[in-house]
Amino acid sequence: MAIWVLSRSISIANTGKLLRWFVAVLISVLSLGASGPVRAESNAFDLLGPRIEMHVSRNGKQLPIANLANLQPGDRLWLHPDFPPDQSARYLLIVAFLRGSTNPPPETWFTRAETWTKQVREEGIVVTVPEDAQQTLLFLAPETGGDFSTLRAAVRGRPGVFVRASQDLNQASLDRSRLEKYLADVKAISDADPKALKEHSILMARTLGIRLEQQCFDKPVEEQASCLTRNTDSLVLDDGHSQSMVQALASGPNADLVGAMSATSLAGGGFYSAYVGAVVDLARVLGNMHTASYVYIPALALPKLDQMNLKLNNPPSFRKPMSVIVVGLPAVEAAQMPPLRAVNADQIFCLQKSSLVLPVEGAPLVFSSDIAHDFVLQVKSGKADPMNLPARADASSGGFVIDTHSIESTRFEPEVTATLRGKWGFELYEGPNFRLKTSHSAHWLVPIAEQGALVVGREDSLHLQSDAAVCVDGVSIQDGQGREIKSTFKVSKPDELEIKVALKDQSAGPLKMKLRQFGLAQGDEVPLRAYAEAARLDAFQINAGDQQGVLRGTRLDEVDRFELNGVHFVPAKLTRANEKDELNLAAPSESPTTLQPDQRLVAHVSLKDGRVLDLPTTVGTPRPKMALINKSIQPGSTPTGINLAGQDVLPLDGEISFLLKTEVPAKLTRSEKVEVASADEGFSTTLSLSDGSLVLRDSETVVAVLDPRKAFGPSAFGPMRFRPIAADGTKGDWQPLATIVRVPSLKELRCPESADKPCELTGTNLFLIDSVASDPQFTHTAPVPIGFIDSKLDVPHPGESGLFIKLRDDPAAVNTATLAISLEPDDKPNN
Repeated sequence: MAIWVLSRSISIANTGKLLRWFVAVLISVLSLGASGPVRAESNAFDLLGPRIEMHVSRNGKQLPIANLANLQPGDRLWLHPDFPPDQSARYLLIVAFLRGSTNPPPETWFTRAETWTKQVREEGIVVTVPEDAQQTLLFLAPETGGDFSTLRAAVRGRPGVFVRASQDLNQASLDRSRLEKYLADVKAISDADPKALKEHSILMARTLGIRLEQQCFDKPVEEQASCLTRNTDSLVLDDGHSQSMVQALASGPNADLVGAMSATSLAGGGFYSAYVGAVVDLARVLGNMHTASYVYIPALALPKLDQMNLKLNNPPSFRKPMSVIVVGLPAVEAAQMPPLRAVNADQIFCLQKSSLVLPVEGAPLVFSSDIAHDFVLQVKSGKADPMNLPARADASSGGFVIDTHSIESTRFEPEVTATLRGKWGFELYEGPNFRLKTSHSAHWLVPIAEQGALVVGREDSLHLQSDAAVCVDGVSIQDGQGREIKSTFKVSKPDELEIKVALKDQSAGPLKMKLRQFGLAQGDEVPLRAYAEAARLDAFQINAGDQQGVLRGTRLDEVDRFELNGVHFVPAKLTRANEKDELNLAAPSESPTTLQPDQRLVAHVSLKDGRVLDLPTTVGTPRPKMALINKSIQPGSTPTGINLAGQDVLPLDGEISFLLKTEVPAKLTRSEKVEVASADEGFSTTLSLSDGSLVLRDSETVVAVLDPRKAFGPSAFGPMRFRPIAADGTKGDWQPLATIVRVPSLKELRCPESADKPCELTGTNLFLIDSVASDPQFTHTAPVPIGFIDSKLDVPHPGESGLFIKLRDDPAAVNTATLAISLEPDDKPNN
C-alpha cells in the first residue's frame, strides 16, 4: 500500500516516470531474497542457459522443437538434457502439464528426471501429453531434499499463476525470435552492403513487425546499423498471430493491474511486456509461499532444430533460495495458422525471374522461426500436373524467395496461378495465391500517342505494351550505326514497360531496341525512331459555326496537315509573339465544320516529318455575327475642292452611319458592342449603346454612328473594319467598313492659255495628294514628290473632263477636282 499511496501524491505531469518506477519497484519488492532484483527495463536475456534437446512425435511423424507450432494430447515428447561431462551442479528436469488456471493438475501430470544419471544423459526421457492438458512447463531445479514435491505442491496450489507464466514465456520467446532475426539480418546486410541497408530494413520492418526509426537513414551509412538496433526493448510491435498462440489468462485483480501496466511502452513494454508479466506472476508465487526454497527465473526458448537454446536474464543461484529455471513450451491446442497474405493481391510476377520474390506480410513468425517449414510454390498451368518450386521465407527480401532454376518455359501457358504451400508444425498449410506471367516471344506495341515520343537533345521516355512486360530482364537500344545508347527501364504496369532513353547527344534517325526476357536465349526486337524536337501543341481554338480556328504552341512551322471531326484544315498565316506561335487554320468552304458548342473532340496534327500528334479540343460557343445592311457617308462641312470617288471612301472630317443586323445571336440585347479599327488595329474604338454611338432600331438591327476624327484623331487613315463583341467578350470576325482618307483643301487653279504648259495648284495639306493627272487614266500625271510640303503645286493642264487627283491615303481611287480654272496669258509671270 505504501507504493500506491506514494504514487497518488506525485504530479500527473510525471506519470510516465512514475509508471516505469512503480513496475520496477514492485518487481524488486516481490523478488526479495533472489539473487538480485528483477530488472524491468534491462531484459537483456544475454546469458546462455542449460542445453536441452527436444523433438515431438505425433501419428508416426517426428518434428524437432524448432518446427513445433503446438502440442496435442497423445504427443510424445523426447527430452534430452545435454549437459557437459564436467557439470557439477545436479539439476532435476521436471515436466509439468496444466489444465487451466482454476483446475489444479493431478500429481501424475508431473514427470521427474535426474539429469545426472547415465540413462537420462544417454537416452533422455519420453513424456506423453495427457488428455485435457492445456499448457506445458519445464523446470530445471537444483537437486535438494524434497525439491520435486515442493515444486509440485507450488504448481498445484496456484495453477493460474503458472498458466500465466507459460503463456507469457511463450509470447516473449516468439517475440524475441523476431528481434533476434531482425538484429542478425541488419548486421549481415551492414557488413556485406551498407548502402542496401535502408531498402532491406524497410522490408524487414514489414515482414517481422518491427518499429523502424526513419531518422536513422538520415545518418551517414556507416552509422545506420547501430542506430537501427538501438532501444531493442521497443522495436518489436504487437502481433496478433503470436498473441493468439499464447492467449493470456488473468489470475486476479493484482495480476490484471500489473499485466496491463507491463504491456505499456512506459513500463518497458513492446517486446518485453510478456516477460514483465511472467516475472511478476512468478515473483508473486515466491512472495505468497512462506516455506518456498526456490526463486523462479524465466528462460526464453529460441530453438534451432532439436536444440532449445535457452536464454536467461539472471544468473542462477545455487544457494538458498535456489534458482528454478522455468521454460514454457507451445500450448496444447489446435494449431493457430499464420494469417499470411500477399502485400498486393493484384500484382503480377514473372515465373522465370531468377530472383523471384513473392512479397507477403501478416505473419512475422513465418520469417523469424522455423515453425513454418518445407514450403513450396505450387504452379498450375492448364491441365498439366502442378509443379512445386522450392520456396524460402526471407525477411530481408520482404517475402518468399522462389527457386526457379528448374523451370522450362515451354510447358507453361502465358499466365499461370500459383499457391504457397507448406507445413505449420505438423499441419499442412495453404497460403496466398499469386498470378504469374511466363517468358515467351511477344509482340510489343508503342501507344499511338507516343510513337513520336523520342526526341533528340534530351532524355526522353516511352512506354511499350505487351503481356510479357513483367518478364523483361534487360533492354538495350542501338542507333543506326550500331552504337549503344544508354537506357533504363521499369515495369510501370503488369503489361507495360516505361523506358528512359538518353538522347542528348544523338541525331534523329532509326533506332533498334532489344528486349531480353528471363529464361529465354533469344530476345525480341522493336524498331524505333528518334525525331528532332517536335512542335508543341498547346490548344486549338475554334467556335461552333466557324470555318477557321487558331492553333497555339511552338514550332508550328512543322505542321503539315490538321484534321478535326473529319474536316481537313489548311495552314494559313503563322505569327509569333512572346516565344509562342499562332497558326491560323481554315477549312474549305465546301466542307462545313458542323461543330456543336462544348463538343469534345481530338484533333490529329500531322507534322512534316511524318509524326502525328493528338490534341484534345473543346468547341467554343458560337461567336457573335452581324451583317452590314447599309451605310451612309456624310462629307465634312469644310469645302475641299475634291469630289471623292466611290461609296466606301470616308473623309476624316466626315461621318459614317451604318445599319447592322444580328445573325448570332438571333436577338440583340443591350450589352452588345461593335469594335471599329484600322487593318493593323493601330486605331481602334468601341461603339456601345451606353455612349449613344449605337442605337437599337429593333431587336434585330442596330444603327452605328462614327466620327473618325473624333474617335481616332487627325492621323487616322486607311481601310477600316468592324466586328461585333458579345456581352462575355467573345469577338466576331472582322468585316470591311470603309476607307478613311485625309482630304487636302484646294483653293485655286491657275493655268496658262497654252495647254502645253503646267498649271499652278494652291491649297493646304497638298502633301496628302499622291499624284495629279489631266485624264482619268493618269496617262499624263504629275506625282507629288516625297518631300513636298509647300502650298503650291505644279500640275498638268486640265483636259476636257477636268483635273483628276489620287490621294495618298487611297491611291487606288480616282477623284476629281471641282475648282474653276483661272486662265492667264502665257507671258504673265507666276507670283
